[in-house]
Amino acid sequence: MSSATSTVAATTLRLRATTAADSARVRWGRRFQHGGWFVAPFFVLYGLFVLLPVVRGLYLSFTDANISGDHTDFVGLDNYREAFKDDLVWNSLWHSVQFTLYVVPCIVVVALLMALIAHHTVHFKWLWRLCFFAPFLLPSAVIGNLWWWLFQPTNGMVNHVLGLTTPWLTQKSTALLAVVVATLWWTVGFSFLLFLAPLQNIPQHLYEAAELDGANAFQRMLHITVPNLRNITGLVIALQILASLQVFDQAVVMYQFGPGPEESTRTFVQYTLEQGFTSYRVGYASAISFVLFLIIAAVALGRMWLLRSREEGISR
Repeated sequence: MSSATSTVAATTLRLRATTAADSARVRWGRRFQHGGWFVAPFFVLYGLFVLLPVVRGLYLSFTDANISGDHTDFVGLDNYREAFKDDLVWNSLWHSVQFTLYVVPCIVVVALLMALIAHHTVHFKWLWRLCFFAPFLLPSAVIGNLWWWLFQPTNGMVNHVLGLTTPWLTQKSTALLAVVVATLWWTVGFSFLLFLAPLQNIPQHLYEAAELDGANAFQRMLHITVPNLRNITGLVIALQILASLQVFDQAVVMYQFGPGPEESTRTFVQYTLEQGFTSYRVGYASAISFVLFLIIAAVALGRMWLLRSREEGISR
């Protein structure tokens, strides 16, 4: 009797498991029918305009392809060997790294100060936010031409305000600095918004308790505001590093598609495009671009590893 009961119970459990699995498949199928068609265009376009060009570029990096597409031969790692021996590759990479080292700390500090001003201002908050964010909406061509005019040595507004006659765009020591200033004014609005949102979510009672304990405004910012913005600060730094390593538009427009005085503003992306569309060496340009891709991927993975390590440390 007990054996028959056990058999019936086991059969019932198997039937329930099978029914549950079938129900899950049906639910998943229904969800895909309703939602799959909405996301399918994205995956199709992503495959055509992102994945396919990446795979094609990776293949070309192992060939001696030129812009005409004739006589393409497989050369293996020759393009990558040449890239590591090319002094202009290292010089342009250093210019991109140098630009990143200049602009990222400035953007983080200025964006945080702008967010604090917009958050604590009592009147016309919308006007402050609009003024801080508006430059980010301008296209890079406008930014490049605008700051090209502002940095003119004779009739430029920068020299007029500072009372100087510095040739910002024609001397090596200030050429890259001019691009940094233009980029800071242009892109800081995006980081400003990233800081402003979590800044508004910091509990007000923390500031009130610190004020009762005698903490001044700077101490409250240092011990309350900054720690609560740690995660968003890491995100801003990572995004700005990734964007700065790919700097191209504003530098090229400001220097009329040239490398700047003594090639001091030729960035990695600019040198890649020069090889592809000026020297017509598409295969070599593809190899250089994948070197930059590996650098950017390493930065992104490093940021993910640091974030995961911090979360694991907090959970312990």
